[in-house]
Amino acid sequence: MKIAAIIVRVLMGLMFAFSSVVVLFNLVPQPELSGDIKTFMDGLAVTGYMMTTVKIIELVCAIAFISGMFVPLANVVIFPINVNILLYHIFLAPEGLIVAILLMLANLFLAYYYRDKYMHILRAK
Repeated sequence: MKIAAIIVRVLMGLMFAFSSVVVLFNLVPQPELSGDIKTFMDGLAVTGYMMTTVKIIELVCAIAFISGMFVPLANVVIFPINVNILLYHIFLAPEGLIVAILLMLANLFLAYYYRDKYMHILRAK
């Protein structure tokens, strides 16, 4: 199980690192968007900070996943972003749904693997 956790966290880290670096440094031209996807992305762009903030968080978590440091924390921090990636692909862009599901499964697998790290915050006192 330890080897599986290492493989999953490194792959997840590489995916988020690649995604965030490409967007933060405009390495690949963004495709032309239309319809609901354009409306959604325009709404995020209007804020002026949302996508940059999300991509910086993704990059920090990717570094944690790849290095093996603070993995339980990075897993918790990246979870809401993963939920939004999954919902985005369910409702707006189903062509990327497979990758979104795999990311969510990886996130849940790591949560299960590190479950003992989370138990103390889940206790009612």
